[in-house]
Amino acid sequence: MIGIVVGTNRKEAVSEQVAAYYAALLNERGQTADIIRLTELPPDFIATALYEHAGKNEQFNRVRDRLLAASRLVFVVPEYNGSFPGVLKAFLDGFPYPSGLEGKRIALVGVSTGIQGGALALSHLNDIFSYLHADVVGVRVKLMQIDRYLQEGKITHPFYNQLLSMQIDALLR
Repeated sequence: MIGIVVGTNRKEAVSEQVAAYYAALLNERGQTADIIRLTELPPDFIATALYEHAGKNEQFNRVRDRLLAASRLVFVVPEYNGSFPGVLKAFLDGFPYPSGLEGKRIALVGVSTGIQGGALALSHLNDIFSYLHADVVGVRVKLMQIDRYLQEGKITHPFYNQLLSMQIDALLR
């Protein structure tokens, strides 16, 4: 099972559509995917599931445990204010340290309506995963101007599809 994390808790996020498309690409290769939505987190998880409250919030634990159970992970991450959403950082802070993501194979996909495709967000997230000793795939897909190339749940840009295919190859190796 490959976990695909929608890196925002914004309702009806473009990142969720990209995650569903990624899951379909994996399915075409005979892989199953579990889309992990941060909208499933309890709204008060920062106060009820982190630090001295670790392990005490069952709703948070269910979402976290699905991610930890995945053999590989894909993070589909929008760029917010030059980085990734704070809810994703808070979610990651609720993982066991240092072993929660250690050695886990992770692919990163940036989503942006701008021209950088979430490059800064992916850079910051990569630093965190490196610190946590995760195995981040070298092919980082940056989907810039996604509003132009996501039509009816499908990515229409041939080069974006080529990059996604290359990333999936690397993720599955």
